[in-house]
Amino acid sequence: MSKEGLESLFPMEDISVMGMWELLPHLNKFRVRLKETIEGAILFRPHVVVTVDSKGFSFRLLKQLRARYGWQESNGPLHFHYVAPSFWAWKGGEARLKGLANFVDHILCILPNEEAVCKLNGLDATFVGHPVLEDIVEFNLGKQASPHDLKIEGNSEDFRRKYALSPGAAVISLLPGSRLQEVIRMLSIFSRAFDQLKDSIPELITVIHVASNQHVENYIDGVIHKWPVPAILIPGGHQHLKYDAFSASTIALCTSGTVAMELQLARLPCVVAYRAHILTEWYIQYKAKIPYISLPNILTDSAIIPEALFQACTPTNLASLLMKLMHNKRLQEEQIVAAENVIKLLFPSERIINLEEQMEWKFPNFTPSMIASSTILSHVKS
Repeated sequence: MSKEGLESLFPMEDISVMGMWELLPHLNKFRVRLKETIEGAILFRPHVVVTVDSKGFSFRLLKQLRARYGWQESNGPLHFHYVAPSFWAWKGGEARLKGLANFVDHILCILPNEEAVCKLNGLDATFVGHPVLEDIVEFNLGKQASPHDLKIEGNSEDFRRKYALSPGAAVISLLPGSRLQEVIRMLSIFSRAFDQLKDSIPELITVIHVASNQHVENYIDGVIHKWPVPAILIPGGHQHLKYDAFSASTIALCTSGTVAMELQLARLPCVVAYRAHILTEWYIQYKAKIPYISLPNILTDSAIIPEALFQACTPTNLASLLMKLMHNKRLQEEQIVAAENVIKLLFPSERIINLEEQMEWKFPNFTPSMIASSTILSHVKS
């Protein structure tokens, strides 16, 4: 959206907070931003309202817009929400879909099982594919994606040459998160884990991937001088450099999130970690109905990717998991094979075939964003 010229009313970092109790200090800011957004939408008088994830914010926005205008389906804007509520993750999760049809006209789903369940609960829905697949087109400069080339191969030699890495350097990619609160929490744990690894892995190099978040960038710049091993910082928004770094890495360590799917695209074996406020952790453990937190494990229903969660996310445990993965080729290969299947699950090949047959115009590629856009435009046209 930014590339197409849309400008945000406020920095997205203002509402980029995860957790239950972590939200409390930010509630007043959220109320202010929500009011600003509602007023902005009313002034703009859109034909279509598209909300993206952030359900707590987005659903309040859609409810209040519909209430403020009293819009009817015949003459009001259509409401689209991108990313279905994660009903599959929580006890009684399908109840979260009840009543959504009152203020959401269409759900754009990123997982293959979500469309059918949404429709069973009275919601129009379309499976558009996981947004991580956008990276394929951006990396390959417009090459059409297909189920046969759903992989990104960076240039390991270029990366090693660029940063003058020795042939014997052991490179681990580190992805600490995209939100400041999680980066502060996770980076200290990761630092102590690498402090334990530095004597066991000769020539250990950490490549730290920094999210495109000014608060995160400033924080990492301020603490990197204390990092226990040599580190290379990769700024956000540099797709080729990021995947070149993945290619040059043997394994990765990441905070749970979308980055786990980027590692799947690169076929880079990893360990997933997550800590939160103790009350948030308790709530998740009480309400969750699945034993995994990373999407590859959820989709395959197996612990193919090692996870260090909550109280188990300690420097010692992380160091042990990384050592084991670093020196076990069989475990690495198992993750690589599983990644092939996971990415294919997230690619809406049947949807693309249908679009190619039905569309009056052709797109250069059928990425999730293009499928989502065509779905919205088709509804508006009809």
